[in-house]
Amino acid sequence: MNGKWASRIGLAVFFTAGGITHFTSDRDFASIVPPALPYPLQIVWATGVMELLFAAALLQNRYLPQIGFLLSLYLLAVLPANIYMAVAGISIFMEHVPTWAAWARIPLQFPLIALILWATEAWPLRRAFEFSRA
Repeated sequence: MNGKWASRIGLAVFFTAGGITHFTSDRDFASIVPPALPYPLQIVWATGVMELLFAAALLQNRYLPQIGFLLSLYLLAVLPANIYMAVAGISIFMEHVPTWAAWARIPLQFPLIALILWATEAWPLRRAFEFSRA
């Protein structure tokens, strides 16, 4: 098993767990949706579905660079929730989240994005726009 495939499996497990948690702890996730956005619970459910779909897509080879690019954009799109959680000092999953841990989650998004881009061969990004490989 090569490193990219193993990374994709790990990422699929990670996003499957995250997607499921969006339904089992939906109210916790809704609490970190920035208040400027309407319908926080529905946003949480929609992002949960997206994470489950991304997890499944990571395990196939068709359009893999495109999947990696879209998943990277998704992580950037949910970044405001992590920032809001840190700024507002919101605890999640009925536990206090130390301030340092809430802030540490923010820069950790970028190595995660880098891993996704590498594992899906979406880097350099021009590969994400090539459809002839599928």
